[in-house]
Amino acid sequence: MAWLNREKAPLTKTQRKDTPDGLWDRCSNCNEINLNKDFKANQNVCPKCKYHFPLPAMERIRHLLDPNSFEEFDADLCSTDPLEFVDSKPYSQRLKDMAQRVGRYDAFIAGRGLLFERPVQLGVFDFEFMGGSMGSVVGEKIARLFIRASQSREPAVIVTSSGGARMQEGILSLMQMAKTCAALAQLRDRGVPFISVLCHPTTGGVAASFAMLGDINIGEPNALIGFAGPRVIQQTIREKLPEGFQRAEYLLEHGMLDMICHRDMLRATLSQVLSILLPPKK
Repeated sequence: MAWLNREKAPLTKTQRKDTPDGLWDRCSNCNEINLNKDFKANQNVCPKCKYHFPLPAMERIRHLLDPNSFEEFDADLCSTDPLEFVDSKPYSQRLKDMAQRVGRYDAFIAGRGLLFERPVQLGVFDFEFMGGSMGSVVGEKIARLFIRASQSREPAVIVTSSGGARMQEGILSLMQMAKTCAALAQLRDRGVPFISVLCHPTTGGVAASFAMLGDINIGEPNALIGFAGPRVIQQTIREKLPEGFQRAEYLLEHGMLDMICHRDMLRATLSQVLSILLPPKK
């Protein structure tokens, strides 16, 4: 009779009134009900359909690196408002509100840690901060990450999830595309590898600059990756796009990605790739 003790989802809201809030969660992709703790333990991937949902930046770092090995750099850099940009609210106020809500000054976390005891320079976008958009601070932190990796001869790994260049900073934001690529060129000149992990979504100026220039480009399953979104392209060219256009699987088939990696295999895959690119010295 052990099946009587199994945890089962309540059939209706009126049943199991003693069930705590937040115990169960319904997958918006397959509509199946999962235990919330199973969903979290699976790195926000549905245990039933394997759909990859957004994962907070610090959670990504925790799952990728060895425990307690991450040291953050440039955390005190914060954006200004050189254009005095105003949409529904002033950009300066939007930055303050975001910093208070998210708990950091901008949309990128950079630092150094150990991946199976191998030192790496790791950067992770935070999509919760203005859609992971790349402004002056994000571009500066990425450039500094590449420079640190070049100087220390430690591999660079960046996990992207971004809507692209930040419109509130105008041309200053677009300049970050060139700046990050120039810093990456220095890394390449030293023969130090850069692995780019592209998550959903990676679009706009981020996809059109450093994110697609990895020595190895790894996509998460079903991630939207491209410059303009498929709806914009379809409206512009007035033609129907192929099935799955700009999804990771389509990019892999057309040679723009080297592999697609399930989130729970990413840490081991990164370690394996780095062992090939940087074999131990004899």
